[in-house]
Amino acid sequence: MSLDPSAAMNTAHVLSEALPYIQRFSDKTVVIKYGGNAMVDEKLKSGFARDVVLMKQVGINPVVVHGGGPQIGNLLERIGKESKFIEGMRVTDSETMDVVEMVLGGLVNKEIVNLISRHGGCSVGLTGKDGGLIQAKKLKLSRNDPELDAPEIIDLGHVGEVDKVNTSVVEMLVHGDFIPVIAPIGVCDDGQSYNINADLVAGKVAEALNAEKLMLLTNTAGLLDKEGELLTGLSVNRVDELIKDGTIHGGMLPKIRCALEAVQGGVQSSHIIDGRVEHAVLLELFTDEGVGTLIRAD
Repeated sequence: MSLDPSAAMNTAHVLSEALPYIQRFSDKTVVIKYGGNAMVDEKLKSGFARDVVLMKQVGINPVVVHGGGPQIGNLLERIGKESKFIEGMRVTDSETMDVVEMVLGGLVNKEIVNLISRHGGCSVGLTGKDGGLIQAKKLKLSRNDPELDAPEIIDLGHVGEVDKVNTSVVEMLVHGDFIPVIAPIGVCDDGQSYNINADLVAGKVAEALNAEKLMLLTNTAGLLDKEGELLTGLSVNRVDELIKDGTIHGGMLPKIRCALEAVQGGVQSSHIIDGRVEHAVLLELFTDEGVGTLIRAD
């Protein structure tokens, strides 16, 4: 078979462009929140697994934190239990928590581990309960009601927030050349399990590991301005301005706040990237243009 000079030159250009980034991020930790379309489309799932294996092969340490909301919803529907959400968070009673643990800590987590293994990587699946990784506390959600003298406290059940991250088990795996895959389930001092938002877990894990980058996969191109153009290379101050003027609103606000807290907590940069793009992680990591929104400390 004859060599296509154009294809060969393109391959050489890609590798040449990637080299400085590979050198810069060698032995650095990158925490990736894996969710959205990238978790359900077979081609994207395979591409993501290959991406993290390649990262590990070139000396970068990926740590994966995954979601699984649609999978939880599907199983709840199959057993005849209605999903209820308040302000975007799933109300989680004891029965729902059992389903969350089974889906996140079992089905979804082990599928990701298996995908990585099929592409030549070595990974270990964890929940926040393993090795005391994620110490949680109950999330207290308050809502202002003009008819009440004090804010209304809403009970979401077994929904928590991260109180503390114990990184010892993750660091042991990373140094043993494994790729940790973490389900966002935490545990409090009395042994109670809590369902925690995966973006928040990824951000707190990134802070605790002093990660180089936090990457949040989404079903959007990233942060867009009011004209629909992609914004990137943003400072913390610029993001604050975009929140105040209403450019950042709705469902993007929690992700942006998570990204902001990470860089303010010591992570070098946060990235909100389009998980619908094949190999989005590598494109954001190893190319000049990238495929999402980058937020860095001032």
